[in-house]
Amino acid sequence: MSNGGKNREWGYASYGEDDRLIYTSYEKNGSVNRYHDNGDGGHSHEHWNNKDDYNSGKEPDFSRQESNDSKNPSIGEVQNNGGCYLTSACMKFFQDKFDDKCYELTVLRWFRDNFVSKEDIEHYYETAPYIVEAIDKDENSELIYNYIYDNVVDACVLAIENGDYEFAYNRYKESILLLEEQFARPYLEQRLIRVLK
Repeated sequence: MSNGGKNREWGYASYGEDDRLIYTSYEKNGSVNRYHDNGDGGHSHEHWNNKDDYNSGKEPDFSRQESNDSKNPSIGEVQNNGGCYLTSACMKFFQDKFDDKCYELTVLRWFRDNFVSKEDIEHYYETAPYIVEAIDKDENSELIYNYIYDNVVDACVLAIENGDYEFAYNRYKESILLLEEQFARPYLEQRLIRVLK
């Protein structure tokens, strides 16, 4: 799995009821892989051929419960080239009760798949990992994620529920531009300066 980053559209790590890590990976080909830490250094594996099947709660197309020889990836490996600040905000808000199929994320995914342009989606997935990486290094990351939850996630979901898709789309796009300017760009500039030194 640690070599799967190049095939990953985005991914994240969360905790299950047993306090063991669950690694969820949305792949570029439209499938979803989910790995659950078995506590023995390995993981179970579930695979959905289509992300829509996964998002709607259908049974996986493939499932293996026992561990194999592949070691568990780190959280960084899962999120590398694929962090999502909307998911991260929900994870921070719900904490141990987080479920990646929670109502908020389900609504936002439906809106993304039906109303957001391909160009805006691609821009989000190019930019969001750097935003997440920068926020995670900020000492006020909890406050920042709470702000994103209240002012982007919750605000967009409420607008979508009320049929105000224009507001939801504008808030979504504004959040990308604002957070990109505030976090991603300075973070990338700092990284470039360190490399040049």
